[in-house]
Amino acid sequence: MTTSQRLPEGAARRCHHVVNPLHSLVYFSPDTHREFTALGVEDRPAVNFAARAAAFGRVGAGVVAAAFYNYKYELVARHVPAVWDTVTPEEAIAARLRAADATLRRLLGDDTVASPEMAEAARLALRATEGCTRGGRPLYAAHAALPVPDAPHLALWYAATLLREHRGDGHVMALVQAGLDPVEALVSHGATGRGMTRKWLLATRGWSEDELDAGRDRLRQRGLLDAEGELTEAGITLREELEATTDRLDAGPYEHLGAAGTERLTELATAFTTAAFGAGGFPADLLGKG
Repeated sequence: MTTSQRLPEGAARRCHHVVNPLHSLVYFSPDTHREFTALGVEDRPAVNFAARAAAFGRVGAGVVAAAFYNYKYELVARHVPAVWDTVTPEEAIAARLRAADATLRRLLGDDTVASPEMAEAARLALRATEGCTRGGRPLYAAHAALPVPDAPHLALWYAATLLREHRGDGHVMALVQAGLDPVEALVSHGATGRGMTRKWLLATRGWSEDELDAGRDRLRQRGLLDAEGELTEAGITLREELEATTDRLDAGPYEHLGAAGTERLTELATAFTTAAFGAGGFPADLLGKG
């Protein structure tokens, strides 16, 4: 049976788009920075690398740059593996979980955190993760080896983490197959209006203005961007094909959950994500063509 027969078209992607923010909140949360500052890690890139890569253990910059894909290697190497001399991977994992707890409670409220709907969403998301696969997916596989938290809101956050990394690992496969290097991937995504703004790319990914401009020039030479930096028809097609490939590689969790479960998880996660956005969980200028 094909994916289209099992799930309505686009159902898996729609579910991902509302589940993923429940994990991503930690990257922009003051609670995360506070937890890591207390452990001696104050630089924001170092916090990010330590928090997300800790599941790998005491790895070096090469592993992190390869798995994260769109961060400049030199930025990663500035902090990894040196950060492990300040905080152990085990401490980083525990700190991020505490930050997730504080963030979800602050943005959603204790009543929502303790609600039956939260427990239901956690059960559904964890069931979806049973359909994930480890082969070729380093970030997913590393996080899947961590224990499931007991509290439902943290179990949901953990499941959202696995679903995010599973899809992300597949997306990296698609980017490599399409011949988009890290900068070209960022710039072309930005041109869709759904990626990070240039301000946030410069602040978080380590690439300079000149390097982003050079990536834009390479995309123009390939006929993927026009003179104004907008996607051409070929560019639009390529980005659509990338997402379609990513959907195909990420179909397993949602096929396992089934159409009814995917629809219900989408409904529940939409409510939580909408509340988190409304409470200021993400910067207002994070996404777009700016």
